[in-house]
Amino acid sequence: MFISTLGSHSALDVSEGAKAEGYKSMVVCQKGRDVTYSKHFRSRTRNGRGMGVVDDVLLLDSFADIISDETQEKLSDSVFIPNRSFSVYVGYDNIENKFKVPIFGNKHLLRAEERTAENNQYDLLENAKINIARTFKPEEIDVLSLVKVQEAKRSYERAFFFAASPAEFEEKSQQLISEGTIAVEDLADARIEEFILGAQFNFNFFYSPLSGELELLGIDTRRQTNIDGLLRLPAPQQSEVLKYRRFTTIEAGHISCTMRESLLQKGIEAGERFVETVKEFYPQGLIGPFALQGAIEEKDGKERFVVFDVSFRMPGSPGTRFTPYSYYLYREPISFGRRVAMEIKEAEKTGRLDEVTS
Repeated sequence: MFISTLGSHSALDVSEGAKAEGYKSMVVCQKGRDVTYSKHFRSRTRNGRGMGVVDDVLLLDSFADIISDETQEKLSDSVFIPNRSFSVYVGYDNIENKFKVPIFGNKHLLRAEERTAENNQYDLLENAKINIARTFKPEEIDVLSLVKVQEAKRSYERAFFFAASPAEFEEKSQQLISEGTIAVEDLADARIEEFILGAQFNFNFFYSPLSGELELLGIDTRRQTNIDGLLRLPAPQQSEVLKYRRFTTIEAGHISCTMRESLLQKGIEAGERFVETVKEFYPQGLIGPFALQGAIEEKDGKERFVVFDVSFRMPGSPGTRFTPYSYYLYREPISFGRRVAMEIKEAEKTGRLDEVTS
């Protein structure tokens, strides 16, 4: 058996973890997007030293071709590790109904990241009694709020804008519609949240059905275009730039970080409640990596963890191994890719592979 994944997002992390635990790795790539895997990090030997982490590359004309019978036959002796790109390029219906290769994790939870899905991430957060930002209808906006709406051209990305009143919401949304950034029909499904002024953190967890334990493996925050560049400018120059260009928050990378220990419990307790709540709505529950993404807010002298979003698959943040949290658990740094491979190995050894795959 080998471990496979889609060539994007976190494929190198998955491949490194597979090899660390003695598995062969395969990355499924789209032609023209394969050099990172097929050349630069390809497994090879130089001067007697092993290099690279990708053993095999499977080239497809399109990522969506992964559901073809021929491709699935080539992956049939593998456990497939899903990432965000898998959801975006293959689609939830195809993943749930046509992709027959064993997927590590609960594939039915991938759809829960979408705000319009039944029993989605926000439904789960509310039922778990986890702090989330107040939400509004457009006519109810009475504080600075962040509006999240699907982009017209890239449905997998969201356009963001701020509004502090119904009038400002109307003005900015109409401008984005006229520019073609968002569509009228998508605006109706926009999520309008009170803007949380706080330090942003992603709690990256791993839940093991085999041990029944929740593990905090790392904490990170995001690098985003073009807002990161904007924030490096003095305020007067920011105002000048925004006359000609709107800010965007497309994820470009991550920064590993740590948190004051007196605040860790807030995130860990939220993670524990979330695990138990998911079991009530999805029979197989959470399996493997997931993240609660939010901010630590200080208000009236008290600090609280407020969650904005949830991811139900591999984090695209391989640097989490360089935070101390996996070391505190395992006495050595453990990447998410390796932790996944460790769980697969244990499940294989104990005949419980069906408990960690779907």
